[in-house]
Amino acid sequence: MSDFNNVYKDKVVLVTGHTGFKGSWLSIWLTMLGAKVVGYALEPNSIKDNYNASCLHKHLYADITGDIRDSEKLESVIAKYKPQIIFHLAAQALVRTGYKSPKFTYETNILGSLNILEAVRKFDFVKTVVMITSDKCYENLEQIWAYKETDRMGGYDPYSSSKGCAELLISSYRNSYFNPKTYSQHGVSLCSARAGNVIGGGDWSENRLIPDCMRAIEEGRDIEIRNPQATRPWEHVLEPLSGYLRLGQKLMEEPGKYLEPFNFGPSIECNKTVMEIVEYLVNYYGKGKIVDISGQETLHENTLLNVDVTKAYRTLQWKAMLSLQESIEFTVDWYKEALKNKDMFEFCKMQIQAHIDKGYLWEKETLNSKGISNEENNTKNICCNVGL
Repeated sequence: MSDFNNVYKDKVVLVTGHTGFKGSWLSIWLTMLGAKVVGYALEPNSIKDNYNASCLHKHLYADITGDIRDSEKLESVIAKYKPQIIFHLAAQALVRTGYKSPKFTYETNILGSLNILEAVRKFDFVKTVVMITSDKCYENLEQIWAYKETDRMGGYDPYSSSKGCAELLISSYRNSYFNPKTYSQHGVSLCSARAGNVIGGGDWSENRLIPDCMRAIEEGRDIEIRNPQATRPWEHVLEPLSGYLRLGQKLMEEPGKYLEPFNFGPSIECNKTVMEIVEYLVNYYGKGKIVDISGQETLHENTLLNVDVTKAYRTLQWKAMLSLQESIEFTVDWYKEALKNKDMFEFCKMQIQAHIDKGYLWEKETLNSKGISNEENNTKNICCNVGL
């Protein structure tokens, strides 16, 4: 899982949303794999975002500022650089921003996805497309059971609803134009990936837990917690990204297969409350004061959400590598380093390599255990991580 069989080496890969949190980390990882990364996105939200902190523009094949809603410009970029692979991450990714700007949220998340799919229909050199949505695409019933890829799409708030709509759109295009049964005719491998509540260095978004904590700590303010008992499947940003890369690898190695949605989430032990996450962060950082302001919250946010990742374990042989404690420590270490380092590119590579090394260790100790087959090991690992 570490080098992905070199399938990305020398390939032109379009990453939409490369200036964003997940997009910037994915772009760095792809450059490490030898890919020619073409980035297409709006300007970053902050000069301190990972894109700027890592000086990512210096390491890309092409760095293009553009709105995913602008189909004409998007298609001109795709026509010029002819990417074989597309990772679509450009999105409005915040629940509270969705409440404030619903039209922008729906246009970006639905029309933006539509523009990508239409471009894929138009250009036959695009062969592999991984559309990133969110775990919030599901109709959240506030149940204790984890949501499977076959569960119903939904969304209470505009952001969640827009992601559910995007998934329905992707499904429609897959059925209508990129059907697995007719792969030999269209030659496109299209799938979607669902993950959420990622943490990691370089995220400075407003109204997001870890950035809010880091701003408060650095500015000497109290850390105000709106929903202390909300439970999420917390995972480091490198976890789902390894899943996206693994999925892209599979799509290229076995075209016509895996053309379906996949969940990427952490082990069940990583399902913790907001308060538990912040308390560990403060303890590891060494400073910070937590204040519960939950009585002041007026906007609806789901309090319970978990996704079932059995399919990714069994089908892709993918596994989240970091414990929750390691994920928080990776995150805090990045922010501390950024206070003294003007170029975080090498530090990001170091954390990616540490994640890769964890994968090597897992393969050695689990997949190659004496007297136990790979299939048996995968099954044991899966059952452990999904709480079966």
